[in-house]
Amino acid sequence: MKARVLVTLKTAVLDPQGKAIEGALRSLGVHGIGSVRQGKVFDIELDQTDQTKAEATLKDACEKLLANTVIESYRIEFVS
Repeated sequence: MKARVLVTLKTAVLDPQGKAIEGALRSLGVHGIGSVRQGKVFDIELDQTDQTKAEATLKDACEKLLANTVIESYRIEFVS
């Protein structure tokens, strides 16, 4: 089973890297972008076949290591 975990800063947290990317895009002549927020993507292969157990494993991994839940949110997606 494969999953993708997307980790992003919570809305209330300032994103200086996103702002820098936003400014760089403008300086490169890319127009029509209102704002940019950056994050992390983890593509994970699991040994489990039960989606409920796999989701529990991934939540545990996010809470312990992949996301700083004080300032970051995460979303789990299962991919084929």
